[in-house]
Amino acid sequence: MTIREILETYRHIAIVGMSDNPERPSSSVSKYMMHAGYTVYPVNPTKERIFGLESYPSIGRMPPNVKQAIEIVDIFRKPEAVGAVVDEAIEAGAKVVWMQLGITDEKAAEKARAAGLEVVQNRCIAVEHRHLSA
Repeated sequence: MTIREILETYRHIAIVGMSDNPERPSSSVSKYMMHAGYTVYPVNPTKERIFGLESYPSIGRMPPNVKQAIEIVDIFRKPEAVGAVVDEAIEAGAKVVWMQLGITDEKAAEKARAAGLEVVQNRCIAVEHRHLSA
């Protein structure tokens, strides 16, 4: 599946490491994706709400109805945290694992692919969406 197909097919994104701090990339990317019409689910263990949305400490601790809605898991975490996030994405039944710009983990990517998920590494979902919309 191409990036275009991913962004045209899937509309529900769990953003792991989402922040309400405007200086953090996860903040601007989240706002952009919401403005572009995507449903965003914040995942941040230190926040109860981000941009008025309920924030979850992890994908694994989301209520079943929310977890089942997730199609893309967009990761804003250090590479060493990616493996655990991928495990949760697989368990939740996500369709895509998206590692943001600067984030790669080939072992986690292989595990996700083996479980049938699409994988994007080292790319910004908002930048890719802007390119496709231009």
